[in-house]
Amino acid sequence: MYRKYFDPLDYNLSADFRLTKLSDLKGRGCKVPREVLHRLLEGLQTADKNGYGDGQHHQGILPESKPTPVVGIGLDSCVIPIRHGGLFLVQSTAFFYPLVDDPFVMGKIACANVLSDVYAMGAVEVDNMLMLLSTSNKMTDKERDTIMPLILQGFKECAEEAGTSVQGGQTVINPWLIVGGVATAVCTQNEIIIPENAIVGDVLVLTKPLGTQVAVNAHQWLENPDRWNRIKSVISEDDVRKAYQRAMNSMARLNKIGALLMHKYNAHACTDVTGFGLLGHAQNLAKHQKHDVSFVIHNLPIIAKMATISKACGNAFGLLQGTSAETSGGLLVVLPREQAAAYCKDIQAQEGYQAWIIGVVEKGGRTAKIIDKPRIIEVPAKDTEGELW
Repeated sequence: MYRKYFDPLDYNLSADFRLTKLSDLKGRGCKVPREVLHRLLEGLQTADKNGYGDGQHHQGILPESKPTPVVGIGLDSCVIPIRHGGLFLVQSTAFFYPLVDDPFVMGKIACANVLSDVYAMGAVEVDNMLMLLSTSNKMTDKERDTIMPLILQGFKECAEEAGTSVQGGQTVINPWLIVGGVATAVCTQNEIIIPENAIVGDVLVLTKPLGTQVAVNAHQWLENPDRWNRIKSVISEDDVRKAYQRAMNSMARLNKIGALLMHKYNAHACTDVTGFGLLGHAQNLAKHQKHDVSFVIHNLPIIAKMATISKACGNAFGLLQGTSAETSGGLLVVLPREQAAAYCKDIQAQEGYQAWIIGVVEKGGRTAKIIDKPRIIEVPAKDTEGELW
């Protein structure tokens, strides 16, 4: 069902207060380009006592001769054996600027986003979370004292939904509002799925639709006549608002069930789809595989009417090319072909949400691509009055 829009007047704030205005980077996104990031991270590459370095074998996954799995820099979470025998630390961090105007939902999205990195490794029981928070020096005292507790509440409630808690963090003042956190799980080896075992004949499954960046931008354009004029001929204001609600609902939803079912259906690898887009994360996952495989994507499940907006903007978002940034997106799971349909059906049964088979694993050189004319799957396929999905 719909969530009531956040109205600043309900909190005695100015009617024109918008949380997303506190993330203005004057046209620059908050994500460092992937190729630049890899160069910057070279300074952190280290060799272990056996001479294995992160750069020597698929950027951080140790060779099969290594007795215990280790994942370092380059994937969703680090996986490190700790000094107590048989246990592993699975840990990740993520933070970003506001992309929706509802502070409570923004807190939930930030929490779900950092948890997804741990879930992508198959670890479903998170032992602790830290929260990273920056208030903006552009906020009035009233705005700060109203908005920040709502963000904290959303983050906390999402953590509790995941079965964990927030025990610590850091808060600073900054020109931009920033929200994120750290997720930590201590696991046995059988609780972890090291994302390196894709084989020819496997298929790719995606557990959330694409298009969140397009949806949140289109919603902001409702108050920007120059931008709105670019798309108003292809979509109504009501449809934009509904897409925005769908995006918020999707981004705030945990990937925990999808991660849990990866064990049941023998997943061979997984990543979550976030800032580098579907293709960027698929390429990164392919690069880390042990076997000579490539991923070929044929289908793109997209929040309804967001593909139309993207085309109207001259594909500026890169949505149909797989480069549009997502926030707290779905899991991209590599599954045996004979298990994939049952995996999708199980997610539908347990969560009430769809998952889709979107591609295949072929023999190749550890790359990923989207075919020239992928099939666009509108999500949902049919609009139902009063329902989001």
